[in-house]
Amino acid sequence: MKIITGIAKGMNLETLEGEATRPTSQRVKEAIFSMIQFDIEGACVLDLFAGSGQLGLEALSRGAKKATFCDSSRDAVDIVMRNAKKSKLFDKCRISTCSWEQMVKGIAGKEQYDIIFIDPPYKSRCIDDVLKKLIEGNVMSKNAFVICESGEEDIFKGNEELKSSFIIQKQARYSISYVTVLRPVEA
Repeated sequence: MKIITGIAKGMNLETLEGEATRPTSQRVKEAIFSMIQFDIEGACVLDLFAGSGQLGLEALSRGAKKATFCDSSRDAVDIVMRNAKKSKLFDKCRISTCSWEQMVKGIAGKEQYDIIFIDPPYKSRCIDDVLKKLIEGNVMSKNAFVICESGEEDIFKGNEELKSSFIIQKQARYSISYVTVLRPVEA
């Protein structure tokens, strides 16, 4: 797994061994970043299920201003730290060992992000809950991109009220992964 382009282009990234995390494939990562490529420069990024940190670090490499990473696994957070230092992007990072709920609660009403990556373990099926909390916490900037990677097509689980809070910018399937790019509807 490598950083695709930008100031850390070609940098090999560490990942956790075993089944604890499922790193985003290079193909899916390339697709995600081609969808948002013109909106990365100067963006504030939130990577809620950081794993190795590859999505947030890719955004930083491409010109994002800063990135906040969180993962509930201490081992994953250690890898994010090592990858951030190795890629020389560490000074633009805030890295926390906590659940996504703790992170969103901690930043609610205080911080807003332009790009938010939601890539939880597929079996958790929690993307709808994360989206609700992002709305409640006023965590998305008005022009935010929320990039969700899931094992299921309907990330809203049939909740039409939640779905109406977002514009589906793009949705694509890559093997077993669905990538959905959302924009919040202006209030």
